[in-house]
Amino acid sequence: MLITFNFEVHQPHRLNKSIDKEGRTLLEKYVDTKLNKEIFNKVANKCYIPTNELMLELIDEYNFKVNYSITGVFIEQALEFNDYVLDLFKDLVKTGNVELIGETYHHSLSSLFESEEEFIEEIEMHKKLYKEIFGFKPKIFRNTELIYNNRIAKIAKDLGFKAIFTEGIEKILGWRSPNYLYQSPDGMKILLRNYRLSDDIGFRFSARDWDQYPLMADKYAMWLASSPGDVINIYMDYETFGEHHWKETGIFEFLRYLPIEIAKYEHLEVVNVSEVVERVEPRGEIYVHEFATISWADTERDVSAWLGNKMQRISFEKLKDIGRFIKENADKLKKLGKFEEIYKMYKVLQISDNFYYQSIKGLSDMSVHNYFSHFDTPFDAYASYLNILYDFEYYIKELLAKSEISKNNDKTSNDNTPPSRKEIDKNIKSIEGVFKIFLKSLLYSPKG
Repeated sequence: MLITFNFEVHQPHRLNKSIDKEGRTLLEKYVDTKLNKEIFNKVANKCYIPTNELMLELIDEYNFKVNYSITGVFIEQALEFNDYVLDLFKDLVKTGNVELIGETYHHSLSSLFESEEEFIEEIEMHKKLYKEIFGFKPKIFRNTELIYNNRIAKIAKDLGFKAIFTEGIEKILGWRSPNYLYQSPDGMKILLRNYRLSDDIGFRFSARDWDQYPLMADKYAMWLASSPGDVINIYMDYETFGEHHWKETGIFEFLRYLPIEIAKYEHLEVVNVSEVVERVEPRGEIYVHEFATISWADTERDVSAWLGNKMQRISFEKLKDIGRFIKENADKLKKLGKFEEIYKMYKVLQISDNFYYQSIKGLSDMSVHNYFSHFDTPFDAYASYLNILYDFEYYIKELLAKSEISKNNDKTSNDNTPPSRKEIDKNIKSIEGVFKIFLKSLLYSPKG
């Protein structure tokens, strides 16, 4: 039985709750750099640094193997806020026991766009960054939050990846087990996350009301050893260690002794993900239509974590509209020397966390969404995001309109005439007032 340990490493560019009118750049106006730095360094001290140092010890002492998917926006923040964290990841890659998994640069929802163009662009940007920072070319792909369907698998295959990760849930497996390698209709190999064994660590480790608490390394190794199949893929947030579960819970001791306990079972072998693809044959086909797209998020394990209510869908459609407008006017913006800054801001606005914060789900799902959000409520997240979208759109259209006027001193065409500042302010102010209407008549409607 092959075992893979896989970790998602991500920190978003959190947006300002209100626009910084004094900001000299778009990022300064819209992104809360102070908060991002504070959170990054807090998590670095609690998780990234101690966990990376421990991983280096485990590799040195037990030849342990591990796999990371590290987002582009995480790497950007590491370069800006704490280069020691990045140096530790570089040291891990240099051991030869660490494999990097490809994904979208901005941890975006670009795979759900109608056009494949941006999704491919995101993947290629991420591959380029891996090469520049780590000298590594990824063979395995995981989409943002394990979002998956047949179309996504085909795109990844066409880009040269050997396999793709997704969630091993019953609605795609039926009676089958996630502990095997599968393939898509186009022949792309599929690695499935064993969500039960992953969540035993990721979510339940420090839950005192769990009937298996406390979870010790020997017990967990026994669970792995008694599981049938060819491969068990464990996948979770890297922040599990020290941040989601604090040091005082014993999470680091659990990790320290896990390789020792696994080694007691001769039929268990911890490997890198590409080794699974090379050594294991697919046992069947997984078919996931676009209308049944899955992910690893929330109870439903679909895309409702980001697009499940009216607020999220309005935000998503508005963002795509702005993206189309930017591309239609790319040449003009390039002549003005503004395209790169505007396009980068557009990419930052694509970060999936922006939509995740707007979720209004109940019970345990809501508590997870609230844990990650820096906003007081999902409605505040929605108001701030739309505020920024409208202001961003106004900035671009005003820039283009002034350029046209200065060039020919003639009235700009209607398509490029920006809405008045008064109109923008009116739209923004109306957002808070419409919340109660949304809440009563729209937000809790399953199909909106």
